[in-house]
Amino acid sequence: MIQPYEIENNQLSIGGIKVSELVSEFGSPLYVYNESVIRDRYTTLVNAIPYPHKRLHYAMKANSNLRILKLFLEMGAYIDAVSLEEVRLALHAGFSPDKILFTGINLKNEELHWLVSQNIRVNIGSLHMLQKYASLFPGTEVSIRINPDFGGGHHSHVITGGRESKFGIFYSQEGNYNQIPQAKQIIERAHLKLVGIHAHIGSGILEEKKFIELISLILSIAKHFPDLEFVDFGGGFGIPYRPHEKPFQFDLFAEHLEKTMQKFTKEYGKEVIIAFEPGRFLVAEAGILLTTVTEIKHTPKYTFVGVDSGFNHLIRPMAYGSYHPILNAFRVQGEQKEVVIAGYLCESGDLFTRNEHGPEVRSITTPLEGDVLAILNAGAYGFAMSSNYNMRPRPAEVLITPEGPKLIRRRETFEDMIRFFV
Repeated sequence: MIQPYEIENNQLSIGGIKVSELVSEFGSPLYVYNESVIRDRYTTLVNAIPYPHKRLHYAMKANSNLRILKLFLEMGAYIDAVSLEEVRLALHAGFSPDKILFTGINLKNEELHWLVSQNIRVNIGSLHMLQKYASLFPGTEVSIRINPDFGGGHHSHVITGGRESKFGIFYSQEGNYNQIPQAKQIIERAHLKLVGIHAHIGSGILEEKKFIELISLILSIAKHFPDLEFVDFGGGFGIPYRPHEKPFQFDLFAEHLEKTMQKFTKEYGKEVIIAFEPGRFLVAEAGILLTTVTEIKHTPKYTFVGVDSGFNHLIRPMAYGSYHPILNAFRVQGEQKEVVIAGYLCESGDLFTRNEHGPEVRSITTPLEGDVLAILNAGAYGFAMSSNYNMRPRPAEVLITPEGPKLIRRRETFEDMIRFFV
């Protein structure tokens, strides 16, 4: 697989462009994405699925930059959208309505009417919403989202299956709480055509056994619905963040998928389309947040290295205690210093090196004021979850293309932040 960066003369380069040159041209802090890595991860995943009738729906909530959406359009991806605004952006990027699956929740009637008017397929995850949809649009096509009574993921906040999850029409293998019969009744009474079933159990999953379990369970449910066009197994393929973590084993996953789909097709009597909704796997490793050291201070316990960014640009460490590898881009190797990387926000939790309990020291090449630090694996849920907290502007985004670096979102200004005040 293509690596997100290179080390040349002990300095970090991204797609052959030195970090020092990128910061000099585009400023700091800066999000940089490597197009070749995105293409590589998409191709890797497509080739890892040994079934001819397949779709990859890019989960655009991971990174919704317009240029990146157009890149996925060019590669043949579909879209997983979870808000009307994401649908509108996908349409603006050039995706046709039939290439968008909408799986939002808590919808108003006017939102449903707009989606149907745009010919967007709606994927419904509650009996209440299914009944509402049935009363508004009897005789139409629909798909449903199943909660399979288990979940998985890198943190409890991102587990989307199981009894504590707000998502999906609940299905229990034990049979003591099964909403599928009720869903079937609503569908039949309104003469809806169920064309797809879907499940998504969580994000950042590195255990292929979780997916193997999910695939078997959802296909067992699919057998009870004769008119399906597709079965969507959701996303959640993880990437290793910490050094000890191992990549998702696609070979083991693919072996099971191939056998399972052969068996299902024979029993079901026809071939259906299968879909996956990766977001993180496709863009996380391609993105790097560059931030400049502005201050170094010492306490009896820690050496804090202050930078010109914060959780308003990358909230994952504060929200989840997430680990991101961090390199000194100006001196990748050299004498190591144990430090805590601190953001510029007025919040004690604004640390790029922290776990769920608080600060976590990290060894990096001794940082000096003016050095640029590279926060790796930041392409997913980085800029997408950014904010203007403390009235701080969001950074620019740059895509490294075969033709060179391209600005794909300009740096936000104070005027941008106040233009909606009345």
